[in-house]
Amino acid sequence: MNGLADLRDLYQDLILDHGRNPRNRRKPAAANREALGHNPMCGDKITVYLTVSEPNAVIEDVAFEGQGCAISTASASMMTAILKGKTAAQAQQFFEYFHHCCTQESPPQPLAMDADDADRLHALAGVRQFPVRVKCATLAWHAMQAALCPAGARQNKVSTDDEGGAP
Repeated sequence: MNGLADLRDLYQDLILDHGRNPRNRRKPAAANREALGHNPMCGDKITVYLTVSEPNAVIEDVAFEGQGCAISTASASMMTAILKGKTAAQAQQFFEYFHHCCTQESPPQPLAMDADDADRLHALAGVRQFPVRVKCATLAWHAMQAALCPAGARQNKVSTDDEGGAP
């Protein structure tokens, strides 16, 4: 097998693992931010919960609940693993990087991250070839973004029905 096929297999295994055994699927008692993400095209609904410290805006805990396809569940699971311990500003940078990976053919601007985080983000980047699946992969990320803004809000709602796939 060539290197590209090996990498694709690794990414597929990573997605399947997170889809079947999602990490951080729970509602944290101390969560002080939350947002519901809904994809009306396929019915996926994911609520993202954040415990954000004030005033330094560090995401001390991040989790999710809900039902979705393997891609949306895997993406939510991977997102929670990546964002725990990051600041709100870093979470926004990860959102922008991931969204670019899923919707653009050009490589995104480099972002300082460890190799595990990079693997998680790039595992789902192949959805850009299937525009309807972009919404699945980015659902939890949009919900996380809504949960972070506005800062005083406890609960927000986001719908991916207006987000396009690849440009």
